[in-house]
Amino acid sequence: MDQFVSCYGRAGHALLLDCRSLEHKFVRLPADLQLVICNTMVRHELASGEYNARRAECEEGVRILRIVLPEVRALRDVTLSQLEDHRRNLSPKVFARCHHVISENARVKSVVEAFHRGDNKALGPLLQNSHRSLRDDFEVSCKELDLMVEIATAQPGLIGARMTGGGFGGCTINLVESAAVSDFRRKVAAEYSSTTGLTPEIYVSPASEGVQQIALAENKPAM
Repeated sequence: MDQFVSCYGRAGHALLLDCRSLEHKFVRLPADLQLVICNTMVRHELASGEYNARRAECEEGVRILRIVLPEVRALRDVTLSQLEDHRRNLSPKVFARCHHVISENARVKSVVEAFHRGDNKALGPLLQNSHRSLRDDFEVSCKELDLMVEIATAQPGLIGARMTGGGFGGCTINLVESAAVSDFRRKVAAEYSSTTGLTPEIYVSPASEGVQQIALAENKPAM
């Protein structure tokens, strides 16, 4: 997904990607919001092994669900009601992993709808629920990420925050009202640093154009 948006990104837009067909759509981002990245400055060593474990747990869920739902090829083909109906066939851990993936897909669609409506207020609960699901169902958060989200959520002008990436450290993404970004960066950095002793990197990351061809002028010898 990272490589796809790096190639096909469009300034001022999010990119909605169907990872099965590679069909993609551009979603205009609100002009009055900024995307702010907060780097916790921690990275826990178990990230790569746990990522493989989560994938295996999701694949186990698909294998079991396919017995009763033969049309299922991936968790995207399962609804939350179907998952609940067949909960008894899954271990609690596999159920939780599947619940995160299926509910997260639904949240992505809801976020796109909110952007289309211009409904910024609807974005906050969706982002907060996404983080809770990553923390509780997928179990890929950590205390530093949770702290960063908690600090951010208390700031004026914050629309919503969640962890991003593979988890167990790294960054959070934050949708912040443009007028509040300067104070947001300063206050979040100060509180996170005073609590953890770490100095976070906090920066605005505007949605930009993807890869472009650049023509360089030929070097000409000085006269």
